[in-house]
Amino acid sequence: MADVPGSGDPDDEHTVPDDVEFADDEVVPIRELVELYESVNWLLYSTDPDGLARAVDRSTYVVTARDADGELIGLARGVSDDVSILHIQDVLVRPDRQRQGIGRFLVLVVLQRFRHVRQRVLLTDDEPRQLAFYRSLGFQNVRDIGRPAVNAFVQYRSDQPD
Repeated sequence: MADVPGSGDPDDEHTVPDDVEFADDEVVPIRELVELYESVNWLLYSTDPDGLARAVDRSTYVVTARDADGELIGLARGVSDDVSILHIQDVLVRPDRQRQGIGRFLVLVVLQRFRHVRQRVLLTDDEPRQLAFYRSLGFQNVRDIGRPAVNAFVQYRSDQPD
């Protein structure tokens, strides 16, 4: 797995609970993916388990977090050309394990893997906790960037529910 500087130091701000194991080389069973996505109410993903499994499988990079019992408690994935763009897609941690540094560590591992890539992009909901989380990791909201002017556009399929 990608090395995150300082991640093993108990005094480091990136410390995670001792009972969490991270991996970037596992194939996650569909049932576990569905359970994780449902735990955070990402139901558009979980209603199409085969599509979810394909999306995760076709990602450029996936890092997972499991507790001491082997339960999948977190996942982050990146889609990239490995040169100019990284799209961080899906950073999720089970609600009962949030605010313990697990999500932060997942993102840092993805960022470390793609440290040579020029642009790192993600889309997120407009919830204050999520905005603060990504800002704390060094991301800038495009609406806050002054110069040079930056715009972001997204197009959703018209047959998808809101």
